Amino acid sequence: MQLSRRISEISYSPIRKLSPLADSAKARGVRVYHLNIGQPDIRTPECGLESLRHIDRKVLEYSPSEGFLSLRRRLSGYYSGYGLSYSPDEIIVTSGASEALMFLFMTCLDQGDEVITVEPTYANYLTFAAAAGVNIVSLPTDIRDGFALPSPEEFERRITARTKAILICSPNNPSGCLYSADELHALAGIVRKYGLYLFSDEVYREFVYGDSEYCSAGHLEGIEENVVIVDSFSKRFSECGIRVGCIATRSRDVLAGMMKLCQARLSPPLIGQIVAEASFDAGKDYISNVISEYRERRDVLVDGLLGIPGVFVVRPQGAFYVMAELPVDDAEKFCSWCLSDFSYEGETVMMAPGAGFYVTLGMGCRQVRMAYVLQKDDLRRAVHVLARALESYPGALR
Repeated sequence: MQLSRRISEISYSPIRKLSPLADSAKARGVRVYHLNIGQPDIRTPECGLESLRHIDRKVLEYSPSEGFLSLRRRLSGYYSGYGLSYSPDEIIVTSGASEALMFLFMTCLDQGDEVITVEPTYANYLTFAAAAGVNIVSLPTDIRDGFALPSPEEFERRITARTKAILICSPNNPSGCLYSADELHALAGIVRKYGLYLFSDEVYREFVYGDSEYCSAGHLEGIEENVVIVDSFSKRFSECGIRVGCIATRSRDVLAGMMKLCQARLSPPLIGQIVAEASFDAGKDYISNVISEYRERRDVLVDGLLGIPGVFVVRPQGAFYVMAELPVDDAEKFCSWCLSDFSYEGETVMMAPGAGFYVTLGMGCRQVRMAYVLQKDDLRRAVHVLARALESYPGALR
Protein backbone atom coordinates (compact mmCIF):
# COMPACT_ATOMS: atom_id res chain seq x y z
CA MET A 1 0.00 0.00 0.00
CA GLN A 2 1.22 3.51 -0.81
CA LEU A 3 1.28 6.28 1.75
CA SER A 4 -0.15 9.72 1.01
CA ARG A 5 1.99 12.28 -0.79
CA ARG A 6 1.37 14.59 2.17
CA ILE A 7 3.01 12.26 4.70
CA SER A 8 5.83 11.41 2.31
CA GLU A 9 6.76 15.09 2.07
CA ILE A 10 6.83 15.61 5.84
CA SER A 11 10.27 15.36 7.49
CA TYR A 12 11.06 13.74 10.80
CA SER A 13 11.56 16.13 13.70
CA PRO A 14 15.16 17.38 13.96
CA ILE A 15 14.61 17.41 17.71
CA ARG A 16 13.89 13.68 17.93
CA LYS A 17 15.23 12.13 14.70
CA LEU A 18 18.52 11.04 16.29
CA SER A 19 16.80 9.35 19.23
CA PRO A 20 17.57 5.80 17.96
CA LEU A 21 21.30 6.68 17.98
CA ALA A 22 20.97 8.05 21.52
CA ASP A 23 19.19 4.88 22.62
CA SER A 24 22.00 2.76 21.14
CA ALA A 25 24.61 4.88 22.89
CA LYS A 26 22.86 4.40 26.23
CA ALA A 27 22.63 0.65 25.58
CA ARG A 28 26.44 0.68 25.22
CA GLY A 29 26.67 2.31 28.65
CA VAL A 30 27.36 5.85 27.41
CA ARG A 31 25.82 8.71 29.35
CA VAL A 32 24.02 11.11 26.98
CA TYR A 33 23.56 14.77 27.89
CA HIS A 34 20.26 15.71 26.25
CA LEU A 35 20.56 19.23 24.88
CA ASN A 36 18.25 18.42 21.97
CA ILE A 37 14.79 18.80 23.47
CA GLY A 38 13.04 21.51 25.48
CA GLN A 39 11.90 19.23 28.29
CA PRO A 40 12.24 21.22 31.54
CA ASP A 41 13.66 19.35 34.52
CA ILE A 42 12.41 21.89 37.06
CA ARG A 43 9.76 20.46 39.36
CA THR A 44 6.14 21.00 38.41
CA PRO A 45 4.34 23.24 40.95
CA GLU A 46 3.34 21.25 44.00
CA CYS A 47 -0.22 22.59 43.79
CA GLY A 48 -0.50 21.05 40.31
CA LEU A 49 0.86 17.71 41.49
CA GLU A 50 -1.46 17.76 44.51
CA SER A 51 -4.48 18.30 42.27
CA LEU A 52 -3.44 15.21 40.32
CA ARG A 53 -3.02 13.10 43.45
CA HIS A 54 -6.41 14.07 44.82
CA ILE A 55 -8.70 13.65 41.82
CA ASP A 56 -11.83 12.14 43.33
CA ARG A 57 -14.06 11.93 40.26
CA LYS A 58 -16.09 8.77 39.84
CA VAL A 59 -16.15 9.22 36.06
CA LEU A 60 -13.41 10.75 33.90
CA GLU A 61 -15.81 12.53 31.59
CA TYR A 62 -15.52 14.66 28.48
CA SER A 63 -14.98 18.30 29.24
CA PRO A 64 -16.64 21.04 27.18
CA SER A 65 -15.03 21.22 23.74
CA GLU A 66 -13.76 24.74 24.45
CA GLY A 67 -12.32 23.66 27.80
CA PHE A 68 -13.57 24.13 31.35
CA LEU A 69 -14.97 27.58 32.06
CA SER A 70 -13.09 27.68 35.37
CA LEU A 71 -9.78 27.20 33.54
CA ARG A 72 -10.65 29.82 30.93
CA ARG A 73 -11.46 32.24 33.75
CA ARG A 74 -8.04 31.60 35.28
CA LEU A 75 -6.43 32.16 31.89
CA SER A 76 -8.34 35.40 31.45
CA GLY A 77 -7.06 36.64 34.81
CA TYR A 78 -3.53 35.51 33.98
CA TYR A 79 -3.55 37.49 30.71
CA SER A 80 -4.83 40.59 32.48
CA GLY A 81 -1.63 40.52 34.51
CA TYR A 82 0.24 41.13 31.25
CA GLY A 83 -2.08 43.92 30.11
CA LEU A 84 -3.99 41.58 27.80
CA SER A 85 -7.77 41.75 27.86
CA TYR A 86 -9.30 38.41 26.83
CA SER A 87 -12.59 37.27 28.35
CA PRO A 88 -13.16 33.54 29.00
CA ASP A 89 -15.32 33.28 25.87
CA GLU A 90 -12.40 34.61 23.80
CA ILE A 91 -10.25 31.67 24.89
CA ILE A 92 -10.36 28.07 23.64
CA VAL A 93 -8.43 25.36 25.47
CA THR A 94 -6.57 22.94 23.22
CA SER A 95 -4.50 19.78 23.44
CA GLY A 96 -1.26 21.72 23.69
CA ALA A 97 -0.08 24.55 21.49
CA SER A 98 0.47 22.00 18.74
CA GLU A 99 -3.24 21.33 18.31
CA ALA A 100 -3.92 25.05 18.54
CA LEU A 101 -1.62 25.77 15.58
CA MET A 102 -2.92 22.88 13.51
CA PHE A 103 -6.52 23.96 14.09
CA LEU A 104 -5.65 27.57 13.27
CA PHE A 105 -4.14 26.59 9.94
CA MET A 106 -7.20 24.53 9.10
CA THR A 107 -9.64 27.21 10.30
CA CYS A 108 -8.11 30.31 8.74
CA LEU A 109 -6.34 29.04 5.62
CA ASP A 110 -7.27 27.13 2.49
CA GLN A 111 -5.03 24.60 0.78
CA GLY A 112 -2.32 26.43 -1.13
CA ASP A 113 -2.53 29.57 1.00
CA GLU A 114 0.71 31.00 2.34
CA VAL A 115 2.00 31.81 5.81
CA ILE A 116 5.09 33.97 6.19
CA THR A 117 7.46 33.17 9.04
CA VAL A 118 11.13 33.68 9.80
CA GLU A 119 13.79 31.02 9.70
CA PRO A 120 15.17 29.34 11.68
CA THR A 121 11.71 28.40 12.86
CA TYR A 122 10.13 25.85 15.17
CA ALA A 123 10.38 22.72 13.05
CA ASN A 124 6.87 21.45 13.83
CA TYR A 125 5.36 24.53 12.17
CA LEU A 126 6.45 22.97 8.90
CA THR A 127 4.75 19.69 9.78
CA PHE A 128 1.48 21.37 10.77
CA ALA A 129 1.49 23.44 7.59
CA ALA A 130 2.14 20.42 5.38
CA ALA A 131 -0.63 18.46 7.08
CA ALA A 132 -3.06 21.34 6.48
CA GLY A 133 -1.93 21.86 2.87
CA VAL A 134 -0.54 25.31 3.69
CA ASN A 135 2.68 26.69 2.22
CA ILE A 136 5.32 28.21 4.49
CA VAL A 137 7.11 31.21 2.99
CA SER A 138 10.37 31.78 4.84
CA LEU A 139 12.18 34.98 5.66
CA PRO A 140 15.81 34.30 6.67
CA THR A 141 17.38 35.78 9.78
CA ASP A 142 21.09 35.86 10.55
CA ILE A 143 22.89 34.37 13.53
CA ARG A 144 25.45 37.19 13.20
CA ASP A 145 22.89 39.82 14.22
CA GLY A 146 21.14 37.68 16.82
CA PHE A 147 18.34 36.51 14.51
CA ALA A 148 16.68 39.94 14.65
CA LEU A 149 13.23 40.29 13.10
CA PRO A 150 13.52 41.40 9.45
CA SER A 151 12.21 44.80 8.40
CA PRO A 152 8.58 45.32 7.37
CA GLU A 153 9.84 45.85 3.81
CA GLU A 154 11.29 42.34 3.79
CA PHE A 155 7.94 40.91 4.89
CA GLU A 156 6.12 42.98 2.31
CA ARG A 157 8.32 41.69 -0.51
CA ARG A 158 7.11 38.16 0.19
CA ILE A 159 3.40 38.92 0.20
CA THR A 160 1.42 37.47 -2.70
CA ALA A 161 -2.25 36.98 -3.51
CA ARG A 162 -2.09 33.71 -1.54
CA THR A 163 -0.62 35.22 1.64
CA LYS A 164 -3.10 34.95 4.48
CA ALA A 165 -1.05 35.09 7.68
CA ILE A 166 2.21 35.93 9.39
CA LEU A 167 3.44 33.55 12.09
CA ILE A 168 5.84 34.74 14.78
CA CYS A 169 7.26 33.24 17.96
CA SER A 170 8.58 35.56 20.66
CA PRO A 171 10.55 34.76 22.73
CA ASN A 172 11.67 32.59 19.86
CA ASN A 173 12.14 28.87 19.58
CA PRO A 174 14.76 27.95 18.36
CA SER A 175 16.86 31.14 18.43
CA GLY A 176 15.99 32.66 21.83
CA CYS A 177 15.48 36.04 20.11
CA LEU A 178 13.00 38.47 21.67
CA TYR A 179 11.16 40.89 19.38
CA SER A 180 10.93 44.46 20.59
CA ALA A 181 7.78 46.56 20.81
CA ASP A 182 9.05 48.74 17.94
CA GLU A 183 9.60 45.69 15.72
CA LEU A 184 6.13 44.33 16.45
CA HIS A 185 4.40 47.69 15.94
CA ALA A 186 6.11 47.97 12.55
CA LEU A 187 4.92 44.45 11.69
CA ALA A 188 1.39 45.41 12.75
CA GLY A 189 1.35 47.98 9.96
CA ILE A 190 1.88 45.21 7.39
CA VAL A 191 -0.82 43.08 8.98
CA ARG A 192 -3.25 45.99 8.88
CA LYS A 193 -2.35 47.06 5.34
CA TYR A 194 -2.90 43.63 3.78
CA GLY A 195 -5.63 42.31 6.09
CA LEU A 196 -3.57 39.35 7.29
CA TYR A 197 -3.85 37.15 10.34
CA LEU A 198 -1.04 37.45 12.88
CA PHE A 199 -0.50 34.13 14.66
CA SER A 200 1.68 34.77 17.70
CA ASP A 201 3.23 31.80 19.51
CA GLU A 202 3.83 33.11 23.03
CA VAL A 203 4.56 29.87 24.85
CA TYR A 204 7.77 31.33 26.34
CA ARG A 205 6.20 34.60 27.53
CA GLU A 206 7.78 34.52 30.99
CA PHE A 207 11.23 33.50 29.80
CA VAL A 208 12.76 36.95 29.29
CA TYR A 209 16.19 37.84 30.64
CA GLY A 210 18.09 41.00 31.47
CA ASP A 211 16.50 44.40 30.95
CA SER A 212 14.53 43.39 27.85
CA GLU A 213 10.80 44.11 27.92
CA TYR A 214 8.26 41.63 26.67
CA CYS A 215 5.69 42.78 24.11
CA SER A 216 2.75 40.61 23.09
CA ALA A 217 0.96 40.71 19.77
CA GLY A 218 -2.11 41.26 21.92
CA HIS A 219 -0.72 44.69 22.84
CA LEU A 220 -0.79 45.90 19.23
CA GLU A 221 -3.56 48.40 18.56
CA GLY A 222 -5.66 48.47 15.44
CA ILE A 223 -5.29 44.76 14.56
CA GLU A 224 -7.13 43.19 17.50
CA GLU A 225 -9.36 41.14 15.19
CA ASN A 226 -6.33 39.88 13.22
CA VAL A 227 -4.32 38.58 16.17
CA VAL A 228 -4.51 35.03 17.50
CA ILE A 229 -2.28 34.20 20.46
CA VAL A 230 -1.12 30.61 20.87
CA ASP A 231 -0.15 29.49 24.36
CA SER A 232 0.73 26.44 26.44
CA PHE A 233 1.29 25.28 30.01
CA SER A 234 4.15 22.99 29.00
CA LYS A 235 7.11 25.26 29.66
CA ARG A 236 6.11 27.82 32.32
CA PHE A 237 4.90 25.12 34.71
CA SER A 238 7.09 22.21 33.54
CA GLU A 239 3.98 20.35 32.42
CA CYS A 240 4.78 19.17 28.90
CA GLY A 241 2.99 15.87 29.50
CA ILE A 242 -0.43 17.25 30.41
CA ARG A 243 -0.88 18.49 26.81
CA VAL A 244 -2.86 21.63 27.58
CA GLY A 245 -2.63 24.85 25.58
CA CYS A 246 -5.02 27.46 24.24
CA ILE A 247 -5.71 30.23 21.79
CA ALA A 248 -6.89 33.71 22.69
CA THR A 249 -8.41 36.05 20.13
CA ARG A 250 -10.96 38.82 19.67
CA SER A 251 -12.06 37.34 16.32
CA ARG A 252 -15.49 35.80 16.75
CA ASP A 253 -15.18 34.21 13.31
CA VAL A 254 -11.98 32.38 14.26
CA LEU A 255 -13.47 31.23 17.56
CA ALA A 256 -16.65 29.96 15.89
CA GLY A 257 -14.78 28.25 13.08
CA MET A 258 -12.25 26.59 15.34
CA MET A 259 -15.01 25.26 17.57
CA LYS A 260 -16.11 22.98 14.71
CA LEU A 261 -12.76 21.18 14.92
CA CYS A 262 -12.79 21.26 18.72
CA GLN A 263 -16.19 19.61 18.81
CA ALA A 264 -15.03 16.97 16.32
CA ARG A 265 -12.11 16.02 18.58
CA LEU A 266 -14.62 16.16 21.49
CA SER A 267 -12.59 17.69 24.33
CA PRO A 268 -9.13 18.74 25.50
CA PRO A 269 -7.50 16.53 28.17
CA LEU A 270 -9.63 16.32 31.31
CA ILE A 271 -6.88 15.52 33.80
CA GLY A 272 -4.49 17.94 32.13
CA GLN A 273 -6.95 20.79 32.59
CA ILE A 274 -7.34 19.99 36.28
CA VAL A 275 -3.57 20.17 36.78
CA ALA A 276 -3.23 23.29 34.64
CA GLU A 277 -5.89 25.20 36.55
CA ALA A 278 -4.45 24.26 39.93
CA SER A 279 -0.94 25.27 38.83
CA PHE A 280 -1.91 28.93 38.71
CA ASP A 281 -1.99 28.78 42.52
CA ALA A 282 1.82 28.54 42.46
CA GLY A 283 1.85 32.31 41.99
CA LYS A 284 4.54 34.63 40.71
CA ASP A 285 7.22 33.39 43.11
CA TYR A 286 7.33 30.04 41.32
CA ILE A 287 7.78 31.69 37.93
CA SER A 288 10.36 34.16 39.26
CA ASN A 289 12.48 31.35 40.68
CA VAL A 290 12.21 29.40 37.43
CA ILE A 291 13.32 32.39 35.35
CA SER A 292 16.24 33.09 37.68
CA GLU A 293 17.40 29.50 37.34
CA TYR A 294 17.17 29.54 33.55
CA ARG A 295 19.03 32.83 33.36
CA GLU A 296 21.91 31.24 35.25
CA ARG A 297 21.79 28.16 33.04
CA ARG A 298 21.83 30.31 29.93
CA ASP A 299 24.98 32.03 31.09
CA VAL A 300 26.68 28.76 32.01
CA LEU A 301 25.98 27.32 28.55
CA VAL A 302 26.73 30.44 26.52
CA ASP A 303 29.89 31.30 28.45
CA GLY A 304 31.08 27.73 28.01
CA LEU A 305 30.38 27.75 24.28
CA LEU A 306 32.17 31.07 23.84
CA GLY A 307 35.24 29.41 25.33
CA ILE A 308 35.39 26.77 22.58
CA PRO A 309 37.53 27.80 19.59
CA GLY A 310 35.53 28.25 16.40
CA VAL A 311 32.07 28.27 18.03
CA PHE A 312 29.87 31.30 17.35
CA VAL A 313 26.87 32.04 19.55
CA VAL A 314 24.83 35.09 20.52
CA ARG A 315 23.49 35.29 24.07
CA PRO A 316 19.71 34.80 23.74
CA GLN A 317 17.25 37.22 25.32
CA GLY A 318 14.49 34.71 25.98
CA ALA A 319 13.12 31.14 25.90
CA PHE A 320 15.69 28.48 26.87
CA TYR A 321 17.42 27.69 23.60
CA VAL A 322 20.70 28.60 21.93
CA MET A 323 21.46 28.33 18.24
CA ALA A 324 25.23 27.87 17.89
CA GLU A 325 27.42 27.69 14.81
CA LEU A 326 30.07 24.97 15.11
CA PRO A 327 33.41 24.59 13.30
CA VAL A 328 32.28 21.45 11.47
CA ASP A 329 31.58 20.52 7.86
CA ASP A 330 28.03 19.36 8.57
CA ALA A 331 26.27 19.69 11.93
CA GLU A 332 23.87 16.80 11.36
CA LYS A 333 26.73 14.44 10.58
CA PHE A 334 28.54 15.73 13.64
CA CYS A 335 25.49 15.24 15.89
CA SER A 336 25.09 11.69 14.58
CA TRP A 337 28.81 10.99 15.04
CA CYS A 338 28.67 12.20 18.64
CA LEU A 339 26.10 9.50 19.38
CA SER A 340 27.38 6.66 17.22
CA ASP A 341 31.18 6.96 17.22
CA PHE A 342 32.26 9.22 20.05
CA SER A 343 32.39 9.23 23.81
CA TYR A 344 34.63 11.01 26.27
CA GLU A 345 35.08 9.32 29.63
CA GLY A 346 31.88 7.40 28.92
CA GLU A 347 29.81 10.47 28.04
CA THR A 348 28.52 12.28 24.96
CA VAL A 349 26.07 15.01 23.96
CA MET A 350 22.86 15.03 21.94
CA MET A 351 21.92 18.19 20.03
CA ALA A 352 19.31 19.06 17.40
CA PRO A 353 20.84 19.68 13.95
CA GLY A 354 20.18 23.28 12.93
CA ALA A 355 19.28 22.64 9.28
CA GLY A 356 16.01 21.05 10.39
CA PHE A 357 14.83 24.44 11.68
CA TYR A 358 15.30 26.11 8.29
CA VAL A 359 13.03 26.07 5.25
CA THR A 360 15.70 27.08 2.76
CA LEU A 361 17.87 24.15 1.69
CA GLY A 362 21.48 24.57 2.73
CA MET A 363 20.88 27.07 5.53
CA GLY A 364 21.89 26.22 9.08
CA CYS A 365 24.02 23.27 8.02
CA ARG A 366 26.73 24.17 10.56
CA GLN A 367 24.33 25.13 13.34
CA VAL A 368 22.79 23.22 16.23
CA ARG A 369 20.03 24.05 18.66
CA MET A 370 20.75 23.39 22.31
CA ALA A 371 18.25 23.62 25.16
CA TYR A 372 19.61 24.64 28.54
CA VAL A 373 17.20 22.48 30.50
CA LEU A 374 19.85 20.59 32.48
CA GLN A 375 21.31 21.34 35.89
CA LYS A 376 24.19 23.82 35.77
CA ASP A 377 26.84 21.23 36.63
CA ASP A 378 25.53 18.97 33.86
CA LEU A 379 25.61 21.88 31.41
CA ARG A 380 29.25 22.58 32.30
CA ARG A 381 30.11 18.95 31.79
CA ALA A 382 28.16 18.80 28.50
CA VAL A 383 30.12 21.78 27.17
CA HIS A 384 33.38 20.10 28.19
CA VAL A 385 32.38 16.89 26.39
CA LEU A 386 31.32 18.91 23.33
CA ALA A 387 34.71 20.62 23.23
CA ARG A 388 36.45 17.22 23.29
CA ALA A 389 34.14 16.00 20.50
CA LEU A 390 35.04 18.98 18.31
CA GLU A 391 38.73 18.26 18.88
CA SER A 392 38.25 14.65 17.75
CA TYR A 393 35.73 15.00 14.92
CA PRO A 394 37.24 14.11 11.52
CA GLY A 395 35.13 16.76 9.77
CA ALA A 396 36.12 19.63 12.04
CA LEU A 397 37.12 22.89 10.36
CA ARG A 398 40.52 23.75 11.72
